[in-house]
Formats: sequence, structure tokens, C-alpha cells
Amino acid sequence: MHEFESSSAEKLHLEHEAAKLFMRSYEKSTGHEIRHIWHNQPIRPDVSCELEGERLDLEIAHLYGSEQEAMKILGRNLTDKTRDELKQQACCSNVHQRLLNALNRILTNKAQKHYDSKKVWLVIRNAHPAWTADSITHLRQQIDVPTHHPFEQIWIVADLKANSGIVQLFP
Repeated sequence: MHEFESSSAEKLHLEHEAAKLFMRSYEKSTGHEIRHIWHNQPIRPDVSCELEGERLDLEIAHLYGSEQEAMKILGRNLTDKTRDELKQQACCSNVHQRLLNALNRILTNKAQKHYDSKKVWLVIRNAHPAWTADSITHLRQQIDVPTHHPFEQIWIVADLKANSGIVQLFP
């Protein structure tokens, strides 16, 4: 298998897993039925599902704490772009400040995208073991959600397995 094919398959797996965790947690916390999952082509958000029978598109992002952690979680070497972003995060020794910096960078980057979708939510899956729903909720007022973005809602799966739940960042 070519590395691109392997990387592409890995990306789909991570997106699918993040979407499943989000959907399970969302349904549990809100009581709204969210079902089915399928992957989309690049012009559309990563994943689609049905929220109470209506199509909902999910753009998926992952948040890592360090280059080493991302490599361990992904089981491979990172792209130069991902490595550079993680190195920028690592310069800050305060884990909560790193969380804020990383979240704000993801939100800024995703806000610039445009999707062929009527209803799209951004779901960010946190992979850093020190960050939980409580710490994210505590820092919520400091998270900089851009004024203009294509998302109806923005959520974060607060830990790798969604054990501490999900946190809504917008609205």
C-alpha cells in the first residue's frame, strides 16, 4: 500500500471514530437521535449523519498536545505542517494555554473553509490526556471563536474516548 493510501485510510478511520464518539455522546446528553454515518468527498464536510431524520454534515478536527503524542496516537510520522503546528504549541509550558492556542488555531483555520452543505457542525476531538470537559468548560470564555465561520454549531469531544463528555463551543 502506498503511504498516501495508508494515510488516507488512517484519516478516514480517525474521522469515523471521532464522529461515532461525538454522535453517541450527543445523543446521550441531549436525547436527540443521531444516526448513520458516511464519508464525503473533499468539497463536503468529512462525515454526514442524520439528526432526527435530517442530514447533518460534520467537519472533524483532531487536537494533539505534542508531536510525540500525535505520532504515538497516529502510529506514524507526521506531515511537516502538522509537525510545525505542534512545535508552536509545545513552546508554551502551561497545558491550559497550549489548549487555548491549539483550539484557537483550529477554529481560525476551519473558519476560512467553505462547504457545499446546508447544515454543518465542527467537531474537534481532543487527544491530550490532561484536557477534559471540565478544563475546556473552565477556559470556554477565553476560546476565540471567529465571528464569521460556516458552522451552525461547534463542539469538542473532550477526551480521546469521550469519557468526560462533549462541550459545546458555539453557539
